[in-house]
Amino acid sequence: MKKLTRAKKRKIKRVLIIAGAASAVSLLVILIFILVIQRISSKPSEQAKEDELDYTLIKVGKPVISEKFLTKNVNSRPGTPLESVRGVVVHYTANPGTDAKANRNYFESRKDCPDEGQYKVSSHFIIGLDGSIIQCIPENEIAYASNKRNSDTISIECCHPDDSGKFTGKTYHSLVHLVSYLCAKYEIPIEQVIRHYDVTQKECPRYFVKHPESWRKFREDITIYLKKKASEK
Repeated sequence: MKKLTRAKKRKIKRVLIIAGAASAVSLLVILIFILVIQRISSKPSEQAKEDELDYTLIKVGKPVISEKFLTKNVNSRPGTPLESVRGVVVHYTANPGTDAKANRNYFESRKDCPDEGQYKVSSHFIIGLDGSIIQCIPENEIAYASNKRNSDTISIECCHPDDSGKFTGKTYHSLVHLVSYLCAKYEIPIEQVIRHYDVTQKECPRYFVKHPESWRKFREDITIYLKKKASEK
């Protein structure tokens, strides 16, 4: 066997040193990558914990509500029990300029229609242009409003002055109050305050579908409202 020359020994030594250094750098890069991933992954859970609402500490007064229940009928008030409430669905009436009473009466008129799917429509609550709230269906019964979520949600129809679907300030204020009240009462997480659009992809409520940033702001307003109530003694 030939003996290695000094030059070859030095060359091998340099190669080993470079390989060791490269391995160390690679290991360091991997460790940094793992730490970054862990940090990113922990943020949502930490934020979720921070945003979690303790409903045992929250008392939201019931808004002024006019109970004008629909006559029981197959089309708009079937009387089917709503066994649990897991969410709130926000709608818009799609009838610009009409008030809460007119929309309530429209639901009532469905009782005189044939027992067909196209006539099955209603909502638990309607909020008028002036912020007034009419209740059409008891909270322990389903309404025909939110398709596959009829069985576990409470629905709210909102009046609007024009085709944009944007609510008046008074309508918006009442909506924040009513949704906050329902969230506190049934311990509904903010993620389950949804649009009709989130169930069916229907453009309802139109303004919140076309302006998702306004929808996010609305849910933030609900959270702020509830946190404020939690801090009150």
